[in-house]
Amino acid sequence: MKRRDFIALLGGAAAWPLAARAQQMPLPVIGFVYPGVPELSAGVVAAFRKGLNETGLMEGRNVTVEYRFAYNDNARLPELLADLVQRGVAVIATPASTPTALAAKAATTAVPIVFGVGADPVEIGLVASLNRPGGNVTGISSMNAELGTKRLGLLHELLPRAIRFAALINPNNRNSDALTRDLQATASAIGKPVEVLTARSTREIDAAFVSLSQRPADALLVTPDQLLDSRRVQLVTLATHYRLPAIYPFRENVEIGGLMSYGSSAAERDRQVGIYAGRILKGEKPADLPVIRAAKFEFVINLQTARVLGLDVPATLLGTADEVIE
Repeated sequence: MKRRDFIALLGGAAAWPLAARAQQMPLPVIGFVYPGVPELSAGVVAAFRKGLNETGLMEGRNVTVEYRFAYNDNARLPELLADLVQRGVAVIATPASTPTALAAKAATTAVPIVFGVGADPVEIGLVASLNRPGGNVTGISSMNAELGTKRLGLLHELLPRAIRFAALINPNNRNSDALTRDLQATASAIGKPVEVLTARSTREIDAAFVSLSQRPADALLVTPDQLLDSRRVQLVTLATHYRLPAIYPFRENVEIGGLMSYGSSAAERDRQVGIYAGRILKGEKPADLPVIRAAKFEFVINLQTARVLGLDVPATLLGTADEVIE
């Protein structure tokens, strides 16, 4: 063997352990915490992964995601988050729930947290300010919790002769009191009463609709809440069964047969959570990433459902819709 070839071979052999070690280096880990069930998380996960991909990160190739689900039991959140912190994850992502974001903040002051919430994150104590979050927490606010007045106004425009409206609220939601106050104030302004019905479980959702059948309302407003969102099929089915016009905070309800929705895009919220998680993994600090507030809100009408309910949707309302499902 020539001396030059031997040296080249020796150099290559010396590089083998380095290459092997590089291949065995553990990937950075993101802890992903969802308050609901895996079966209803596909859209959230897909949007989150899309955001990660936009930062050059792909699950299984250069990042690992550890998924945790609370199965609609917020009491499990501290344990799930403590486990992720103990495992040494690089970032915690909580894309769809205020209780999850607050539990994450309580669990660690060291691990960066990226949240997705519907409420004002300053008001609920997640960050010091929107432009300068400070600490280890930042994220996205969809602002959906603040749109009850707009949704009630849309119902009133659809049914100007309505006598009585109803609103469905989860009393365990930390925003329930504020939601109730805003709806009652709007109802007073338009001169139409709103009956607030509460539901904190699947069984109580059924009971609320039975109550509505006994004391009929002209229309129903469903407030933004993780439990109510996880029961979207149940809600749409019941509203159709009782022939009750309803407006929801998310377009996903309308896509499966609900009448109307008004709110910011949940998919965009979850994508932005993925983008921020990726940027933090690449070296940016959460304290330097301002909280993103939703700027675009979409109004969706299912015209087929309107026909089933025997409703004539005013042309003015159709004209303001961002999308009409035929």
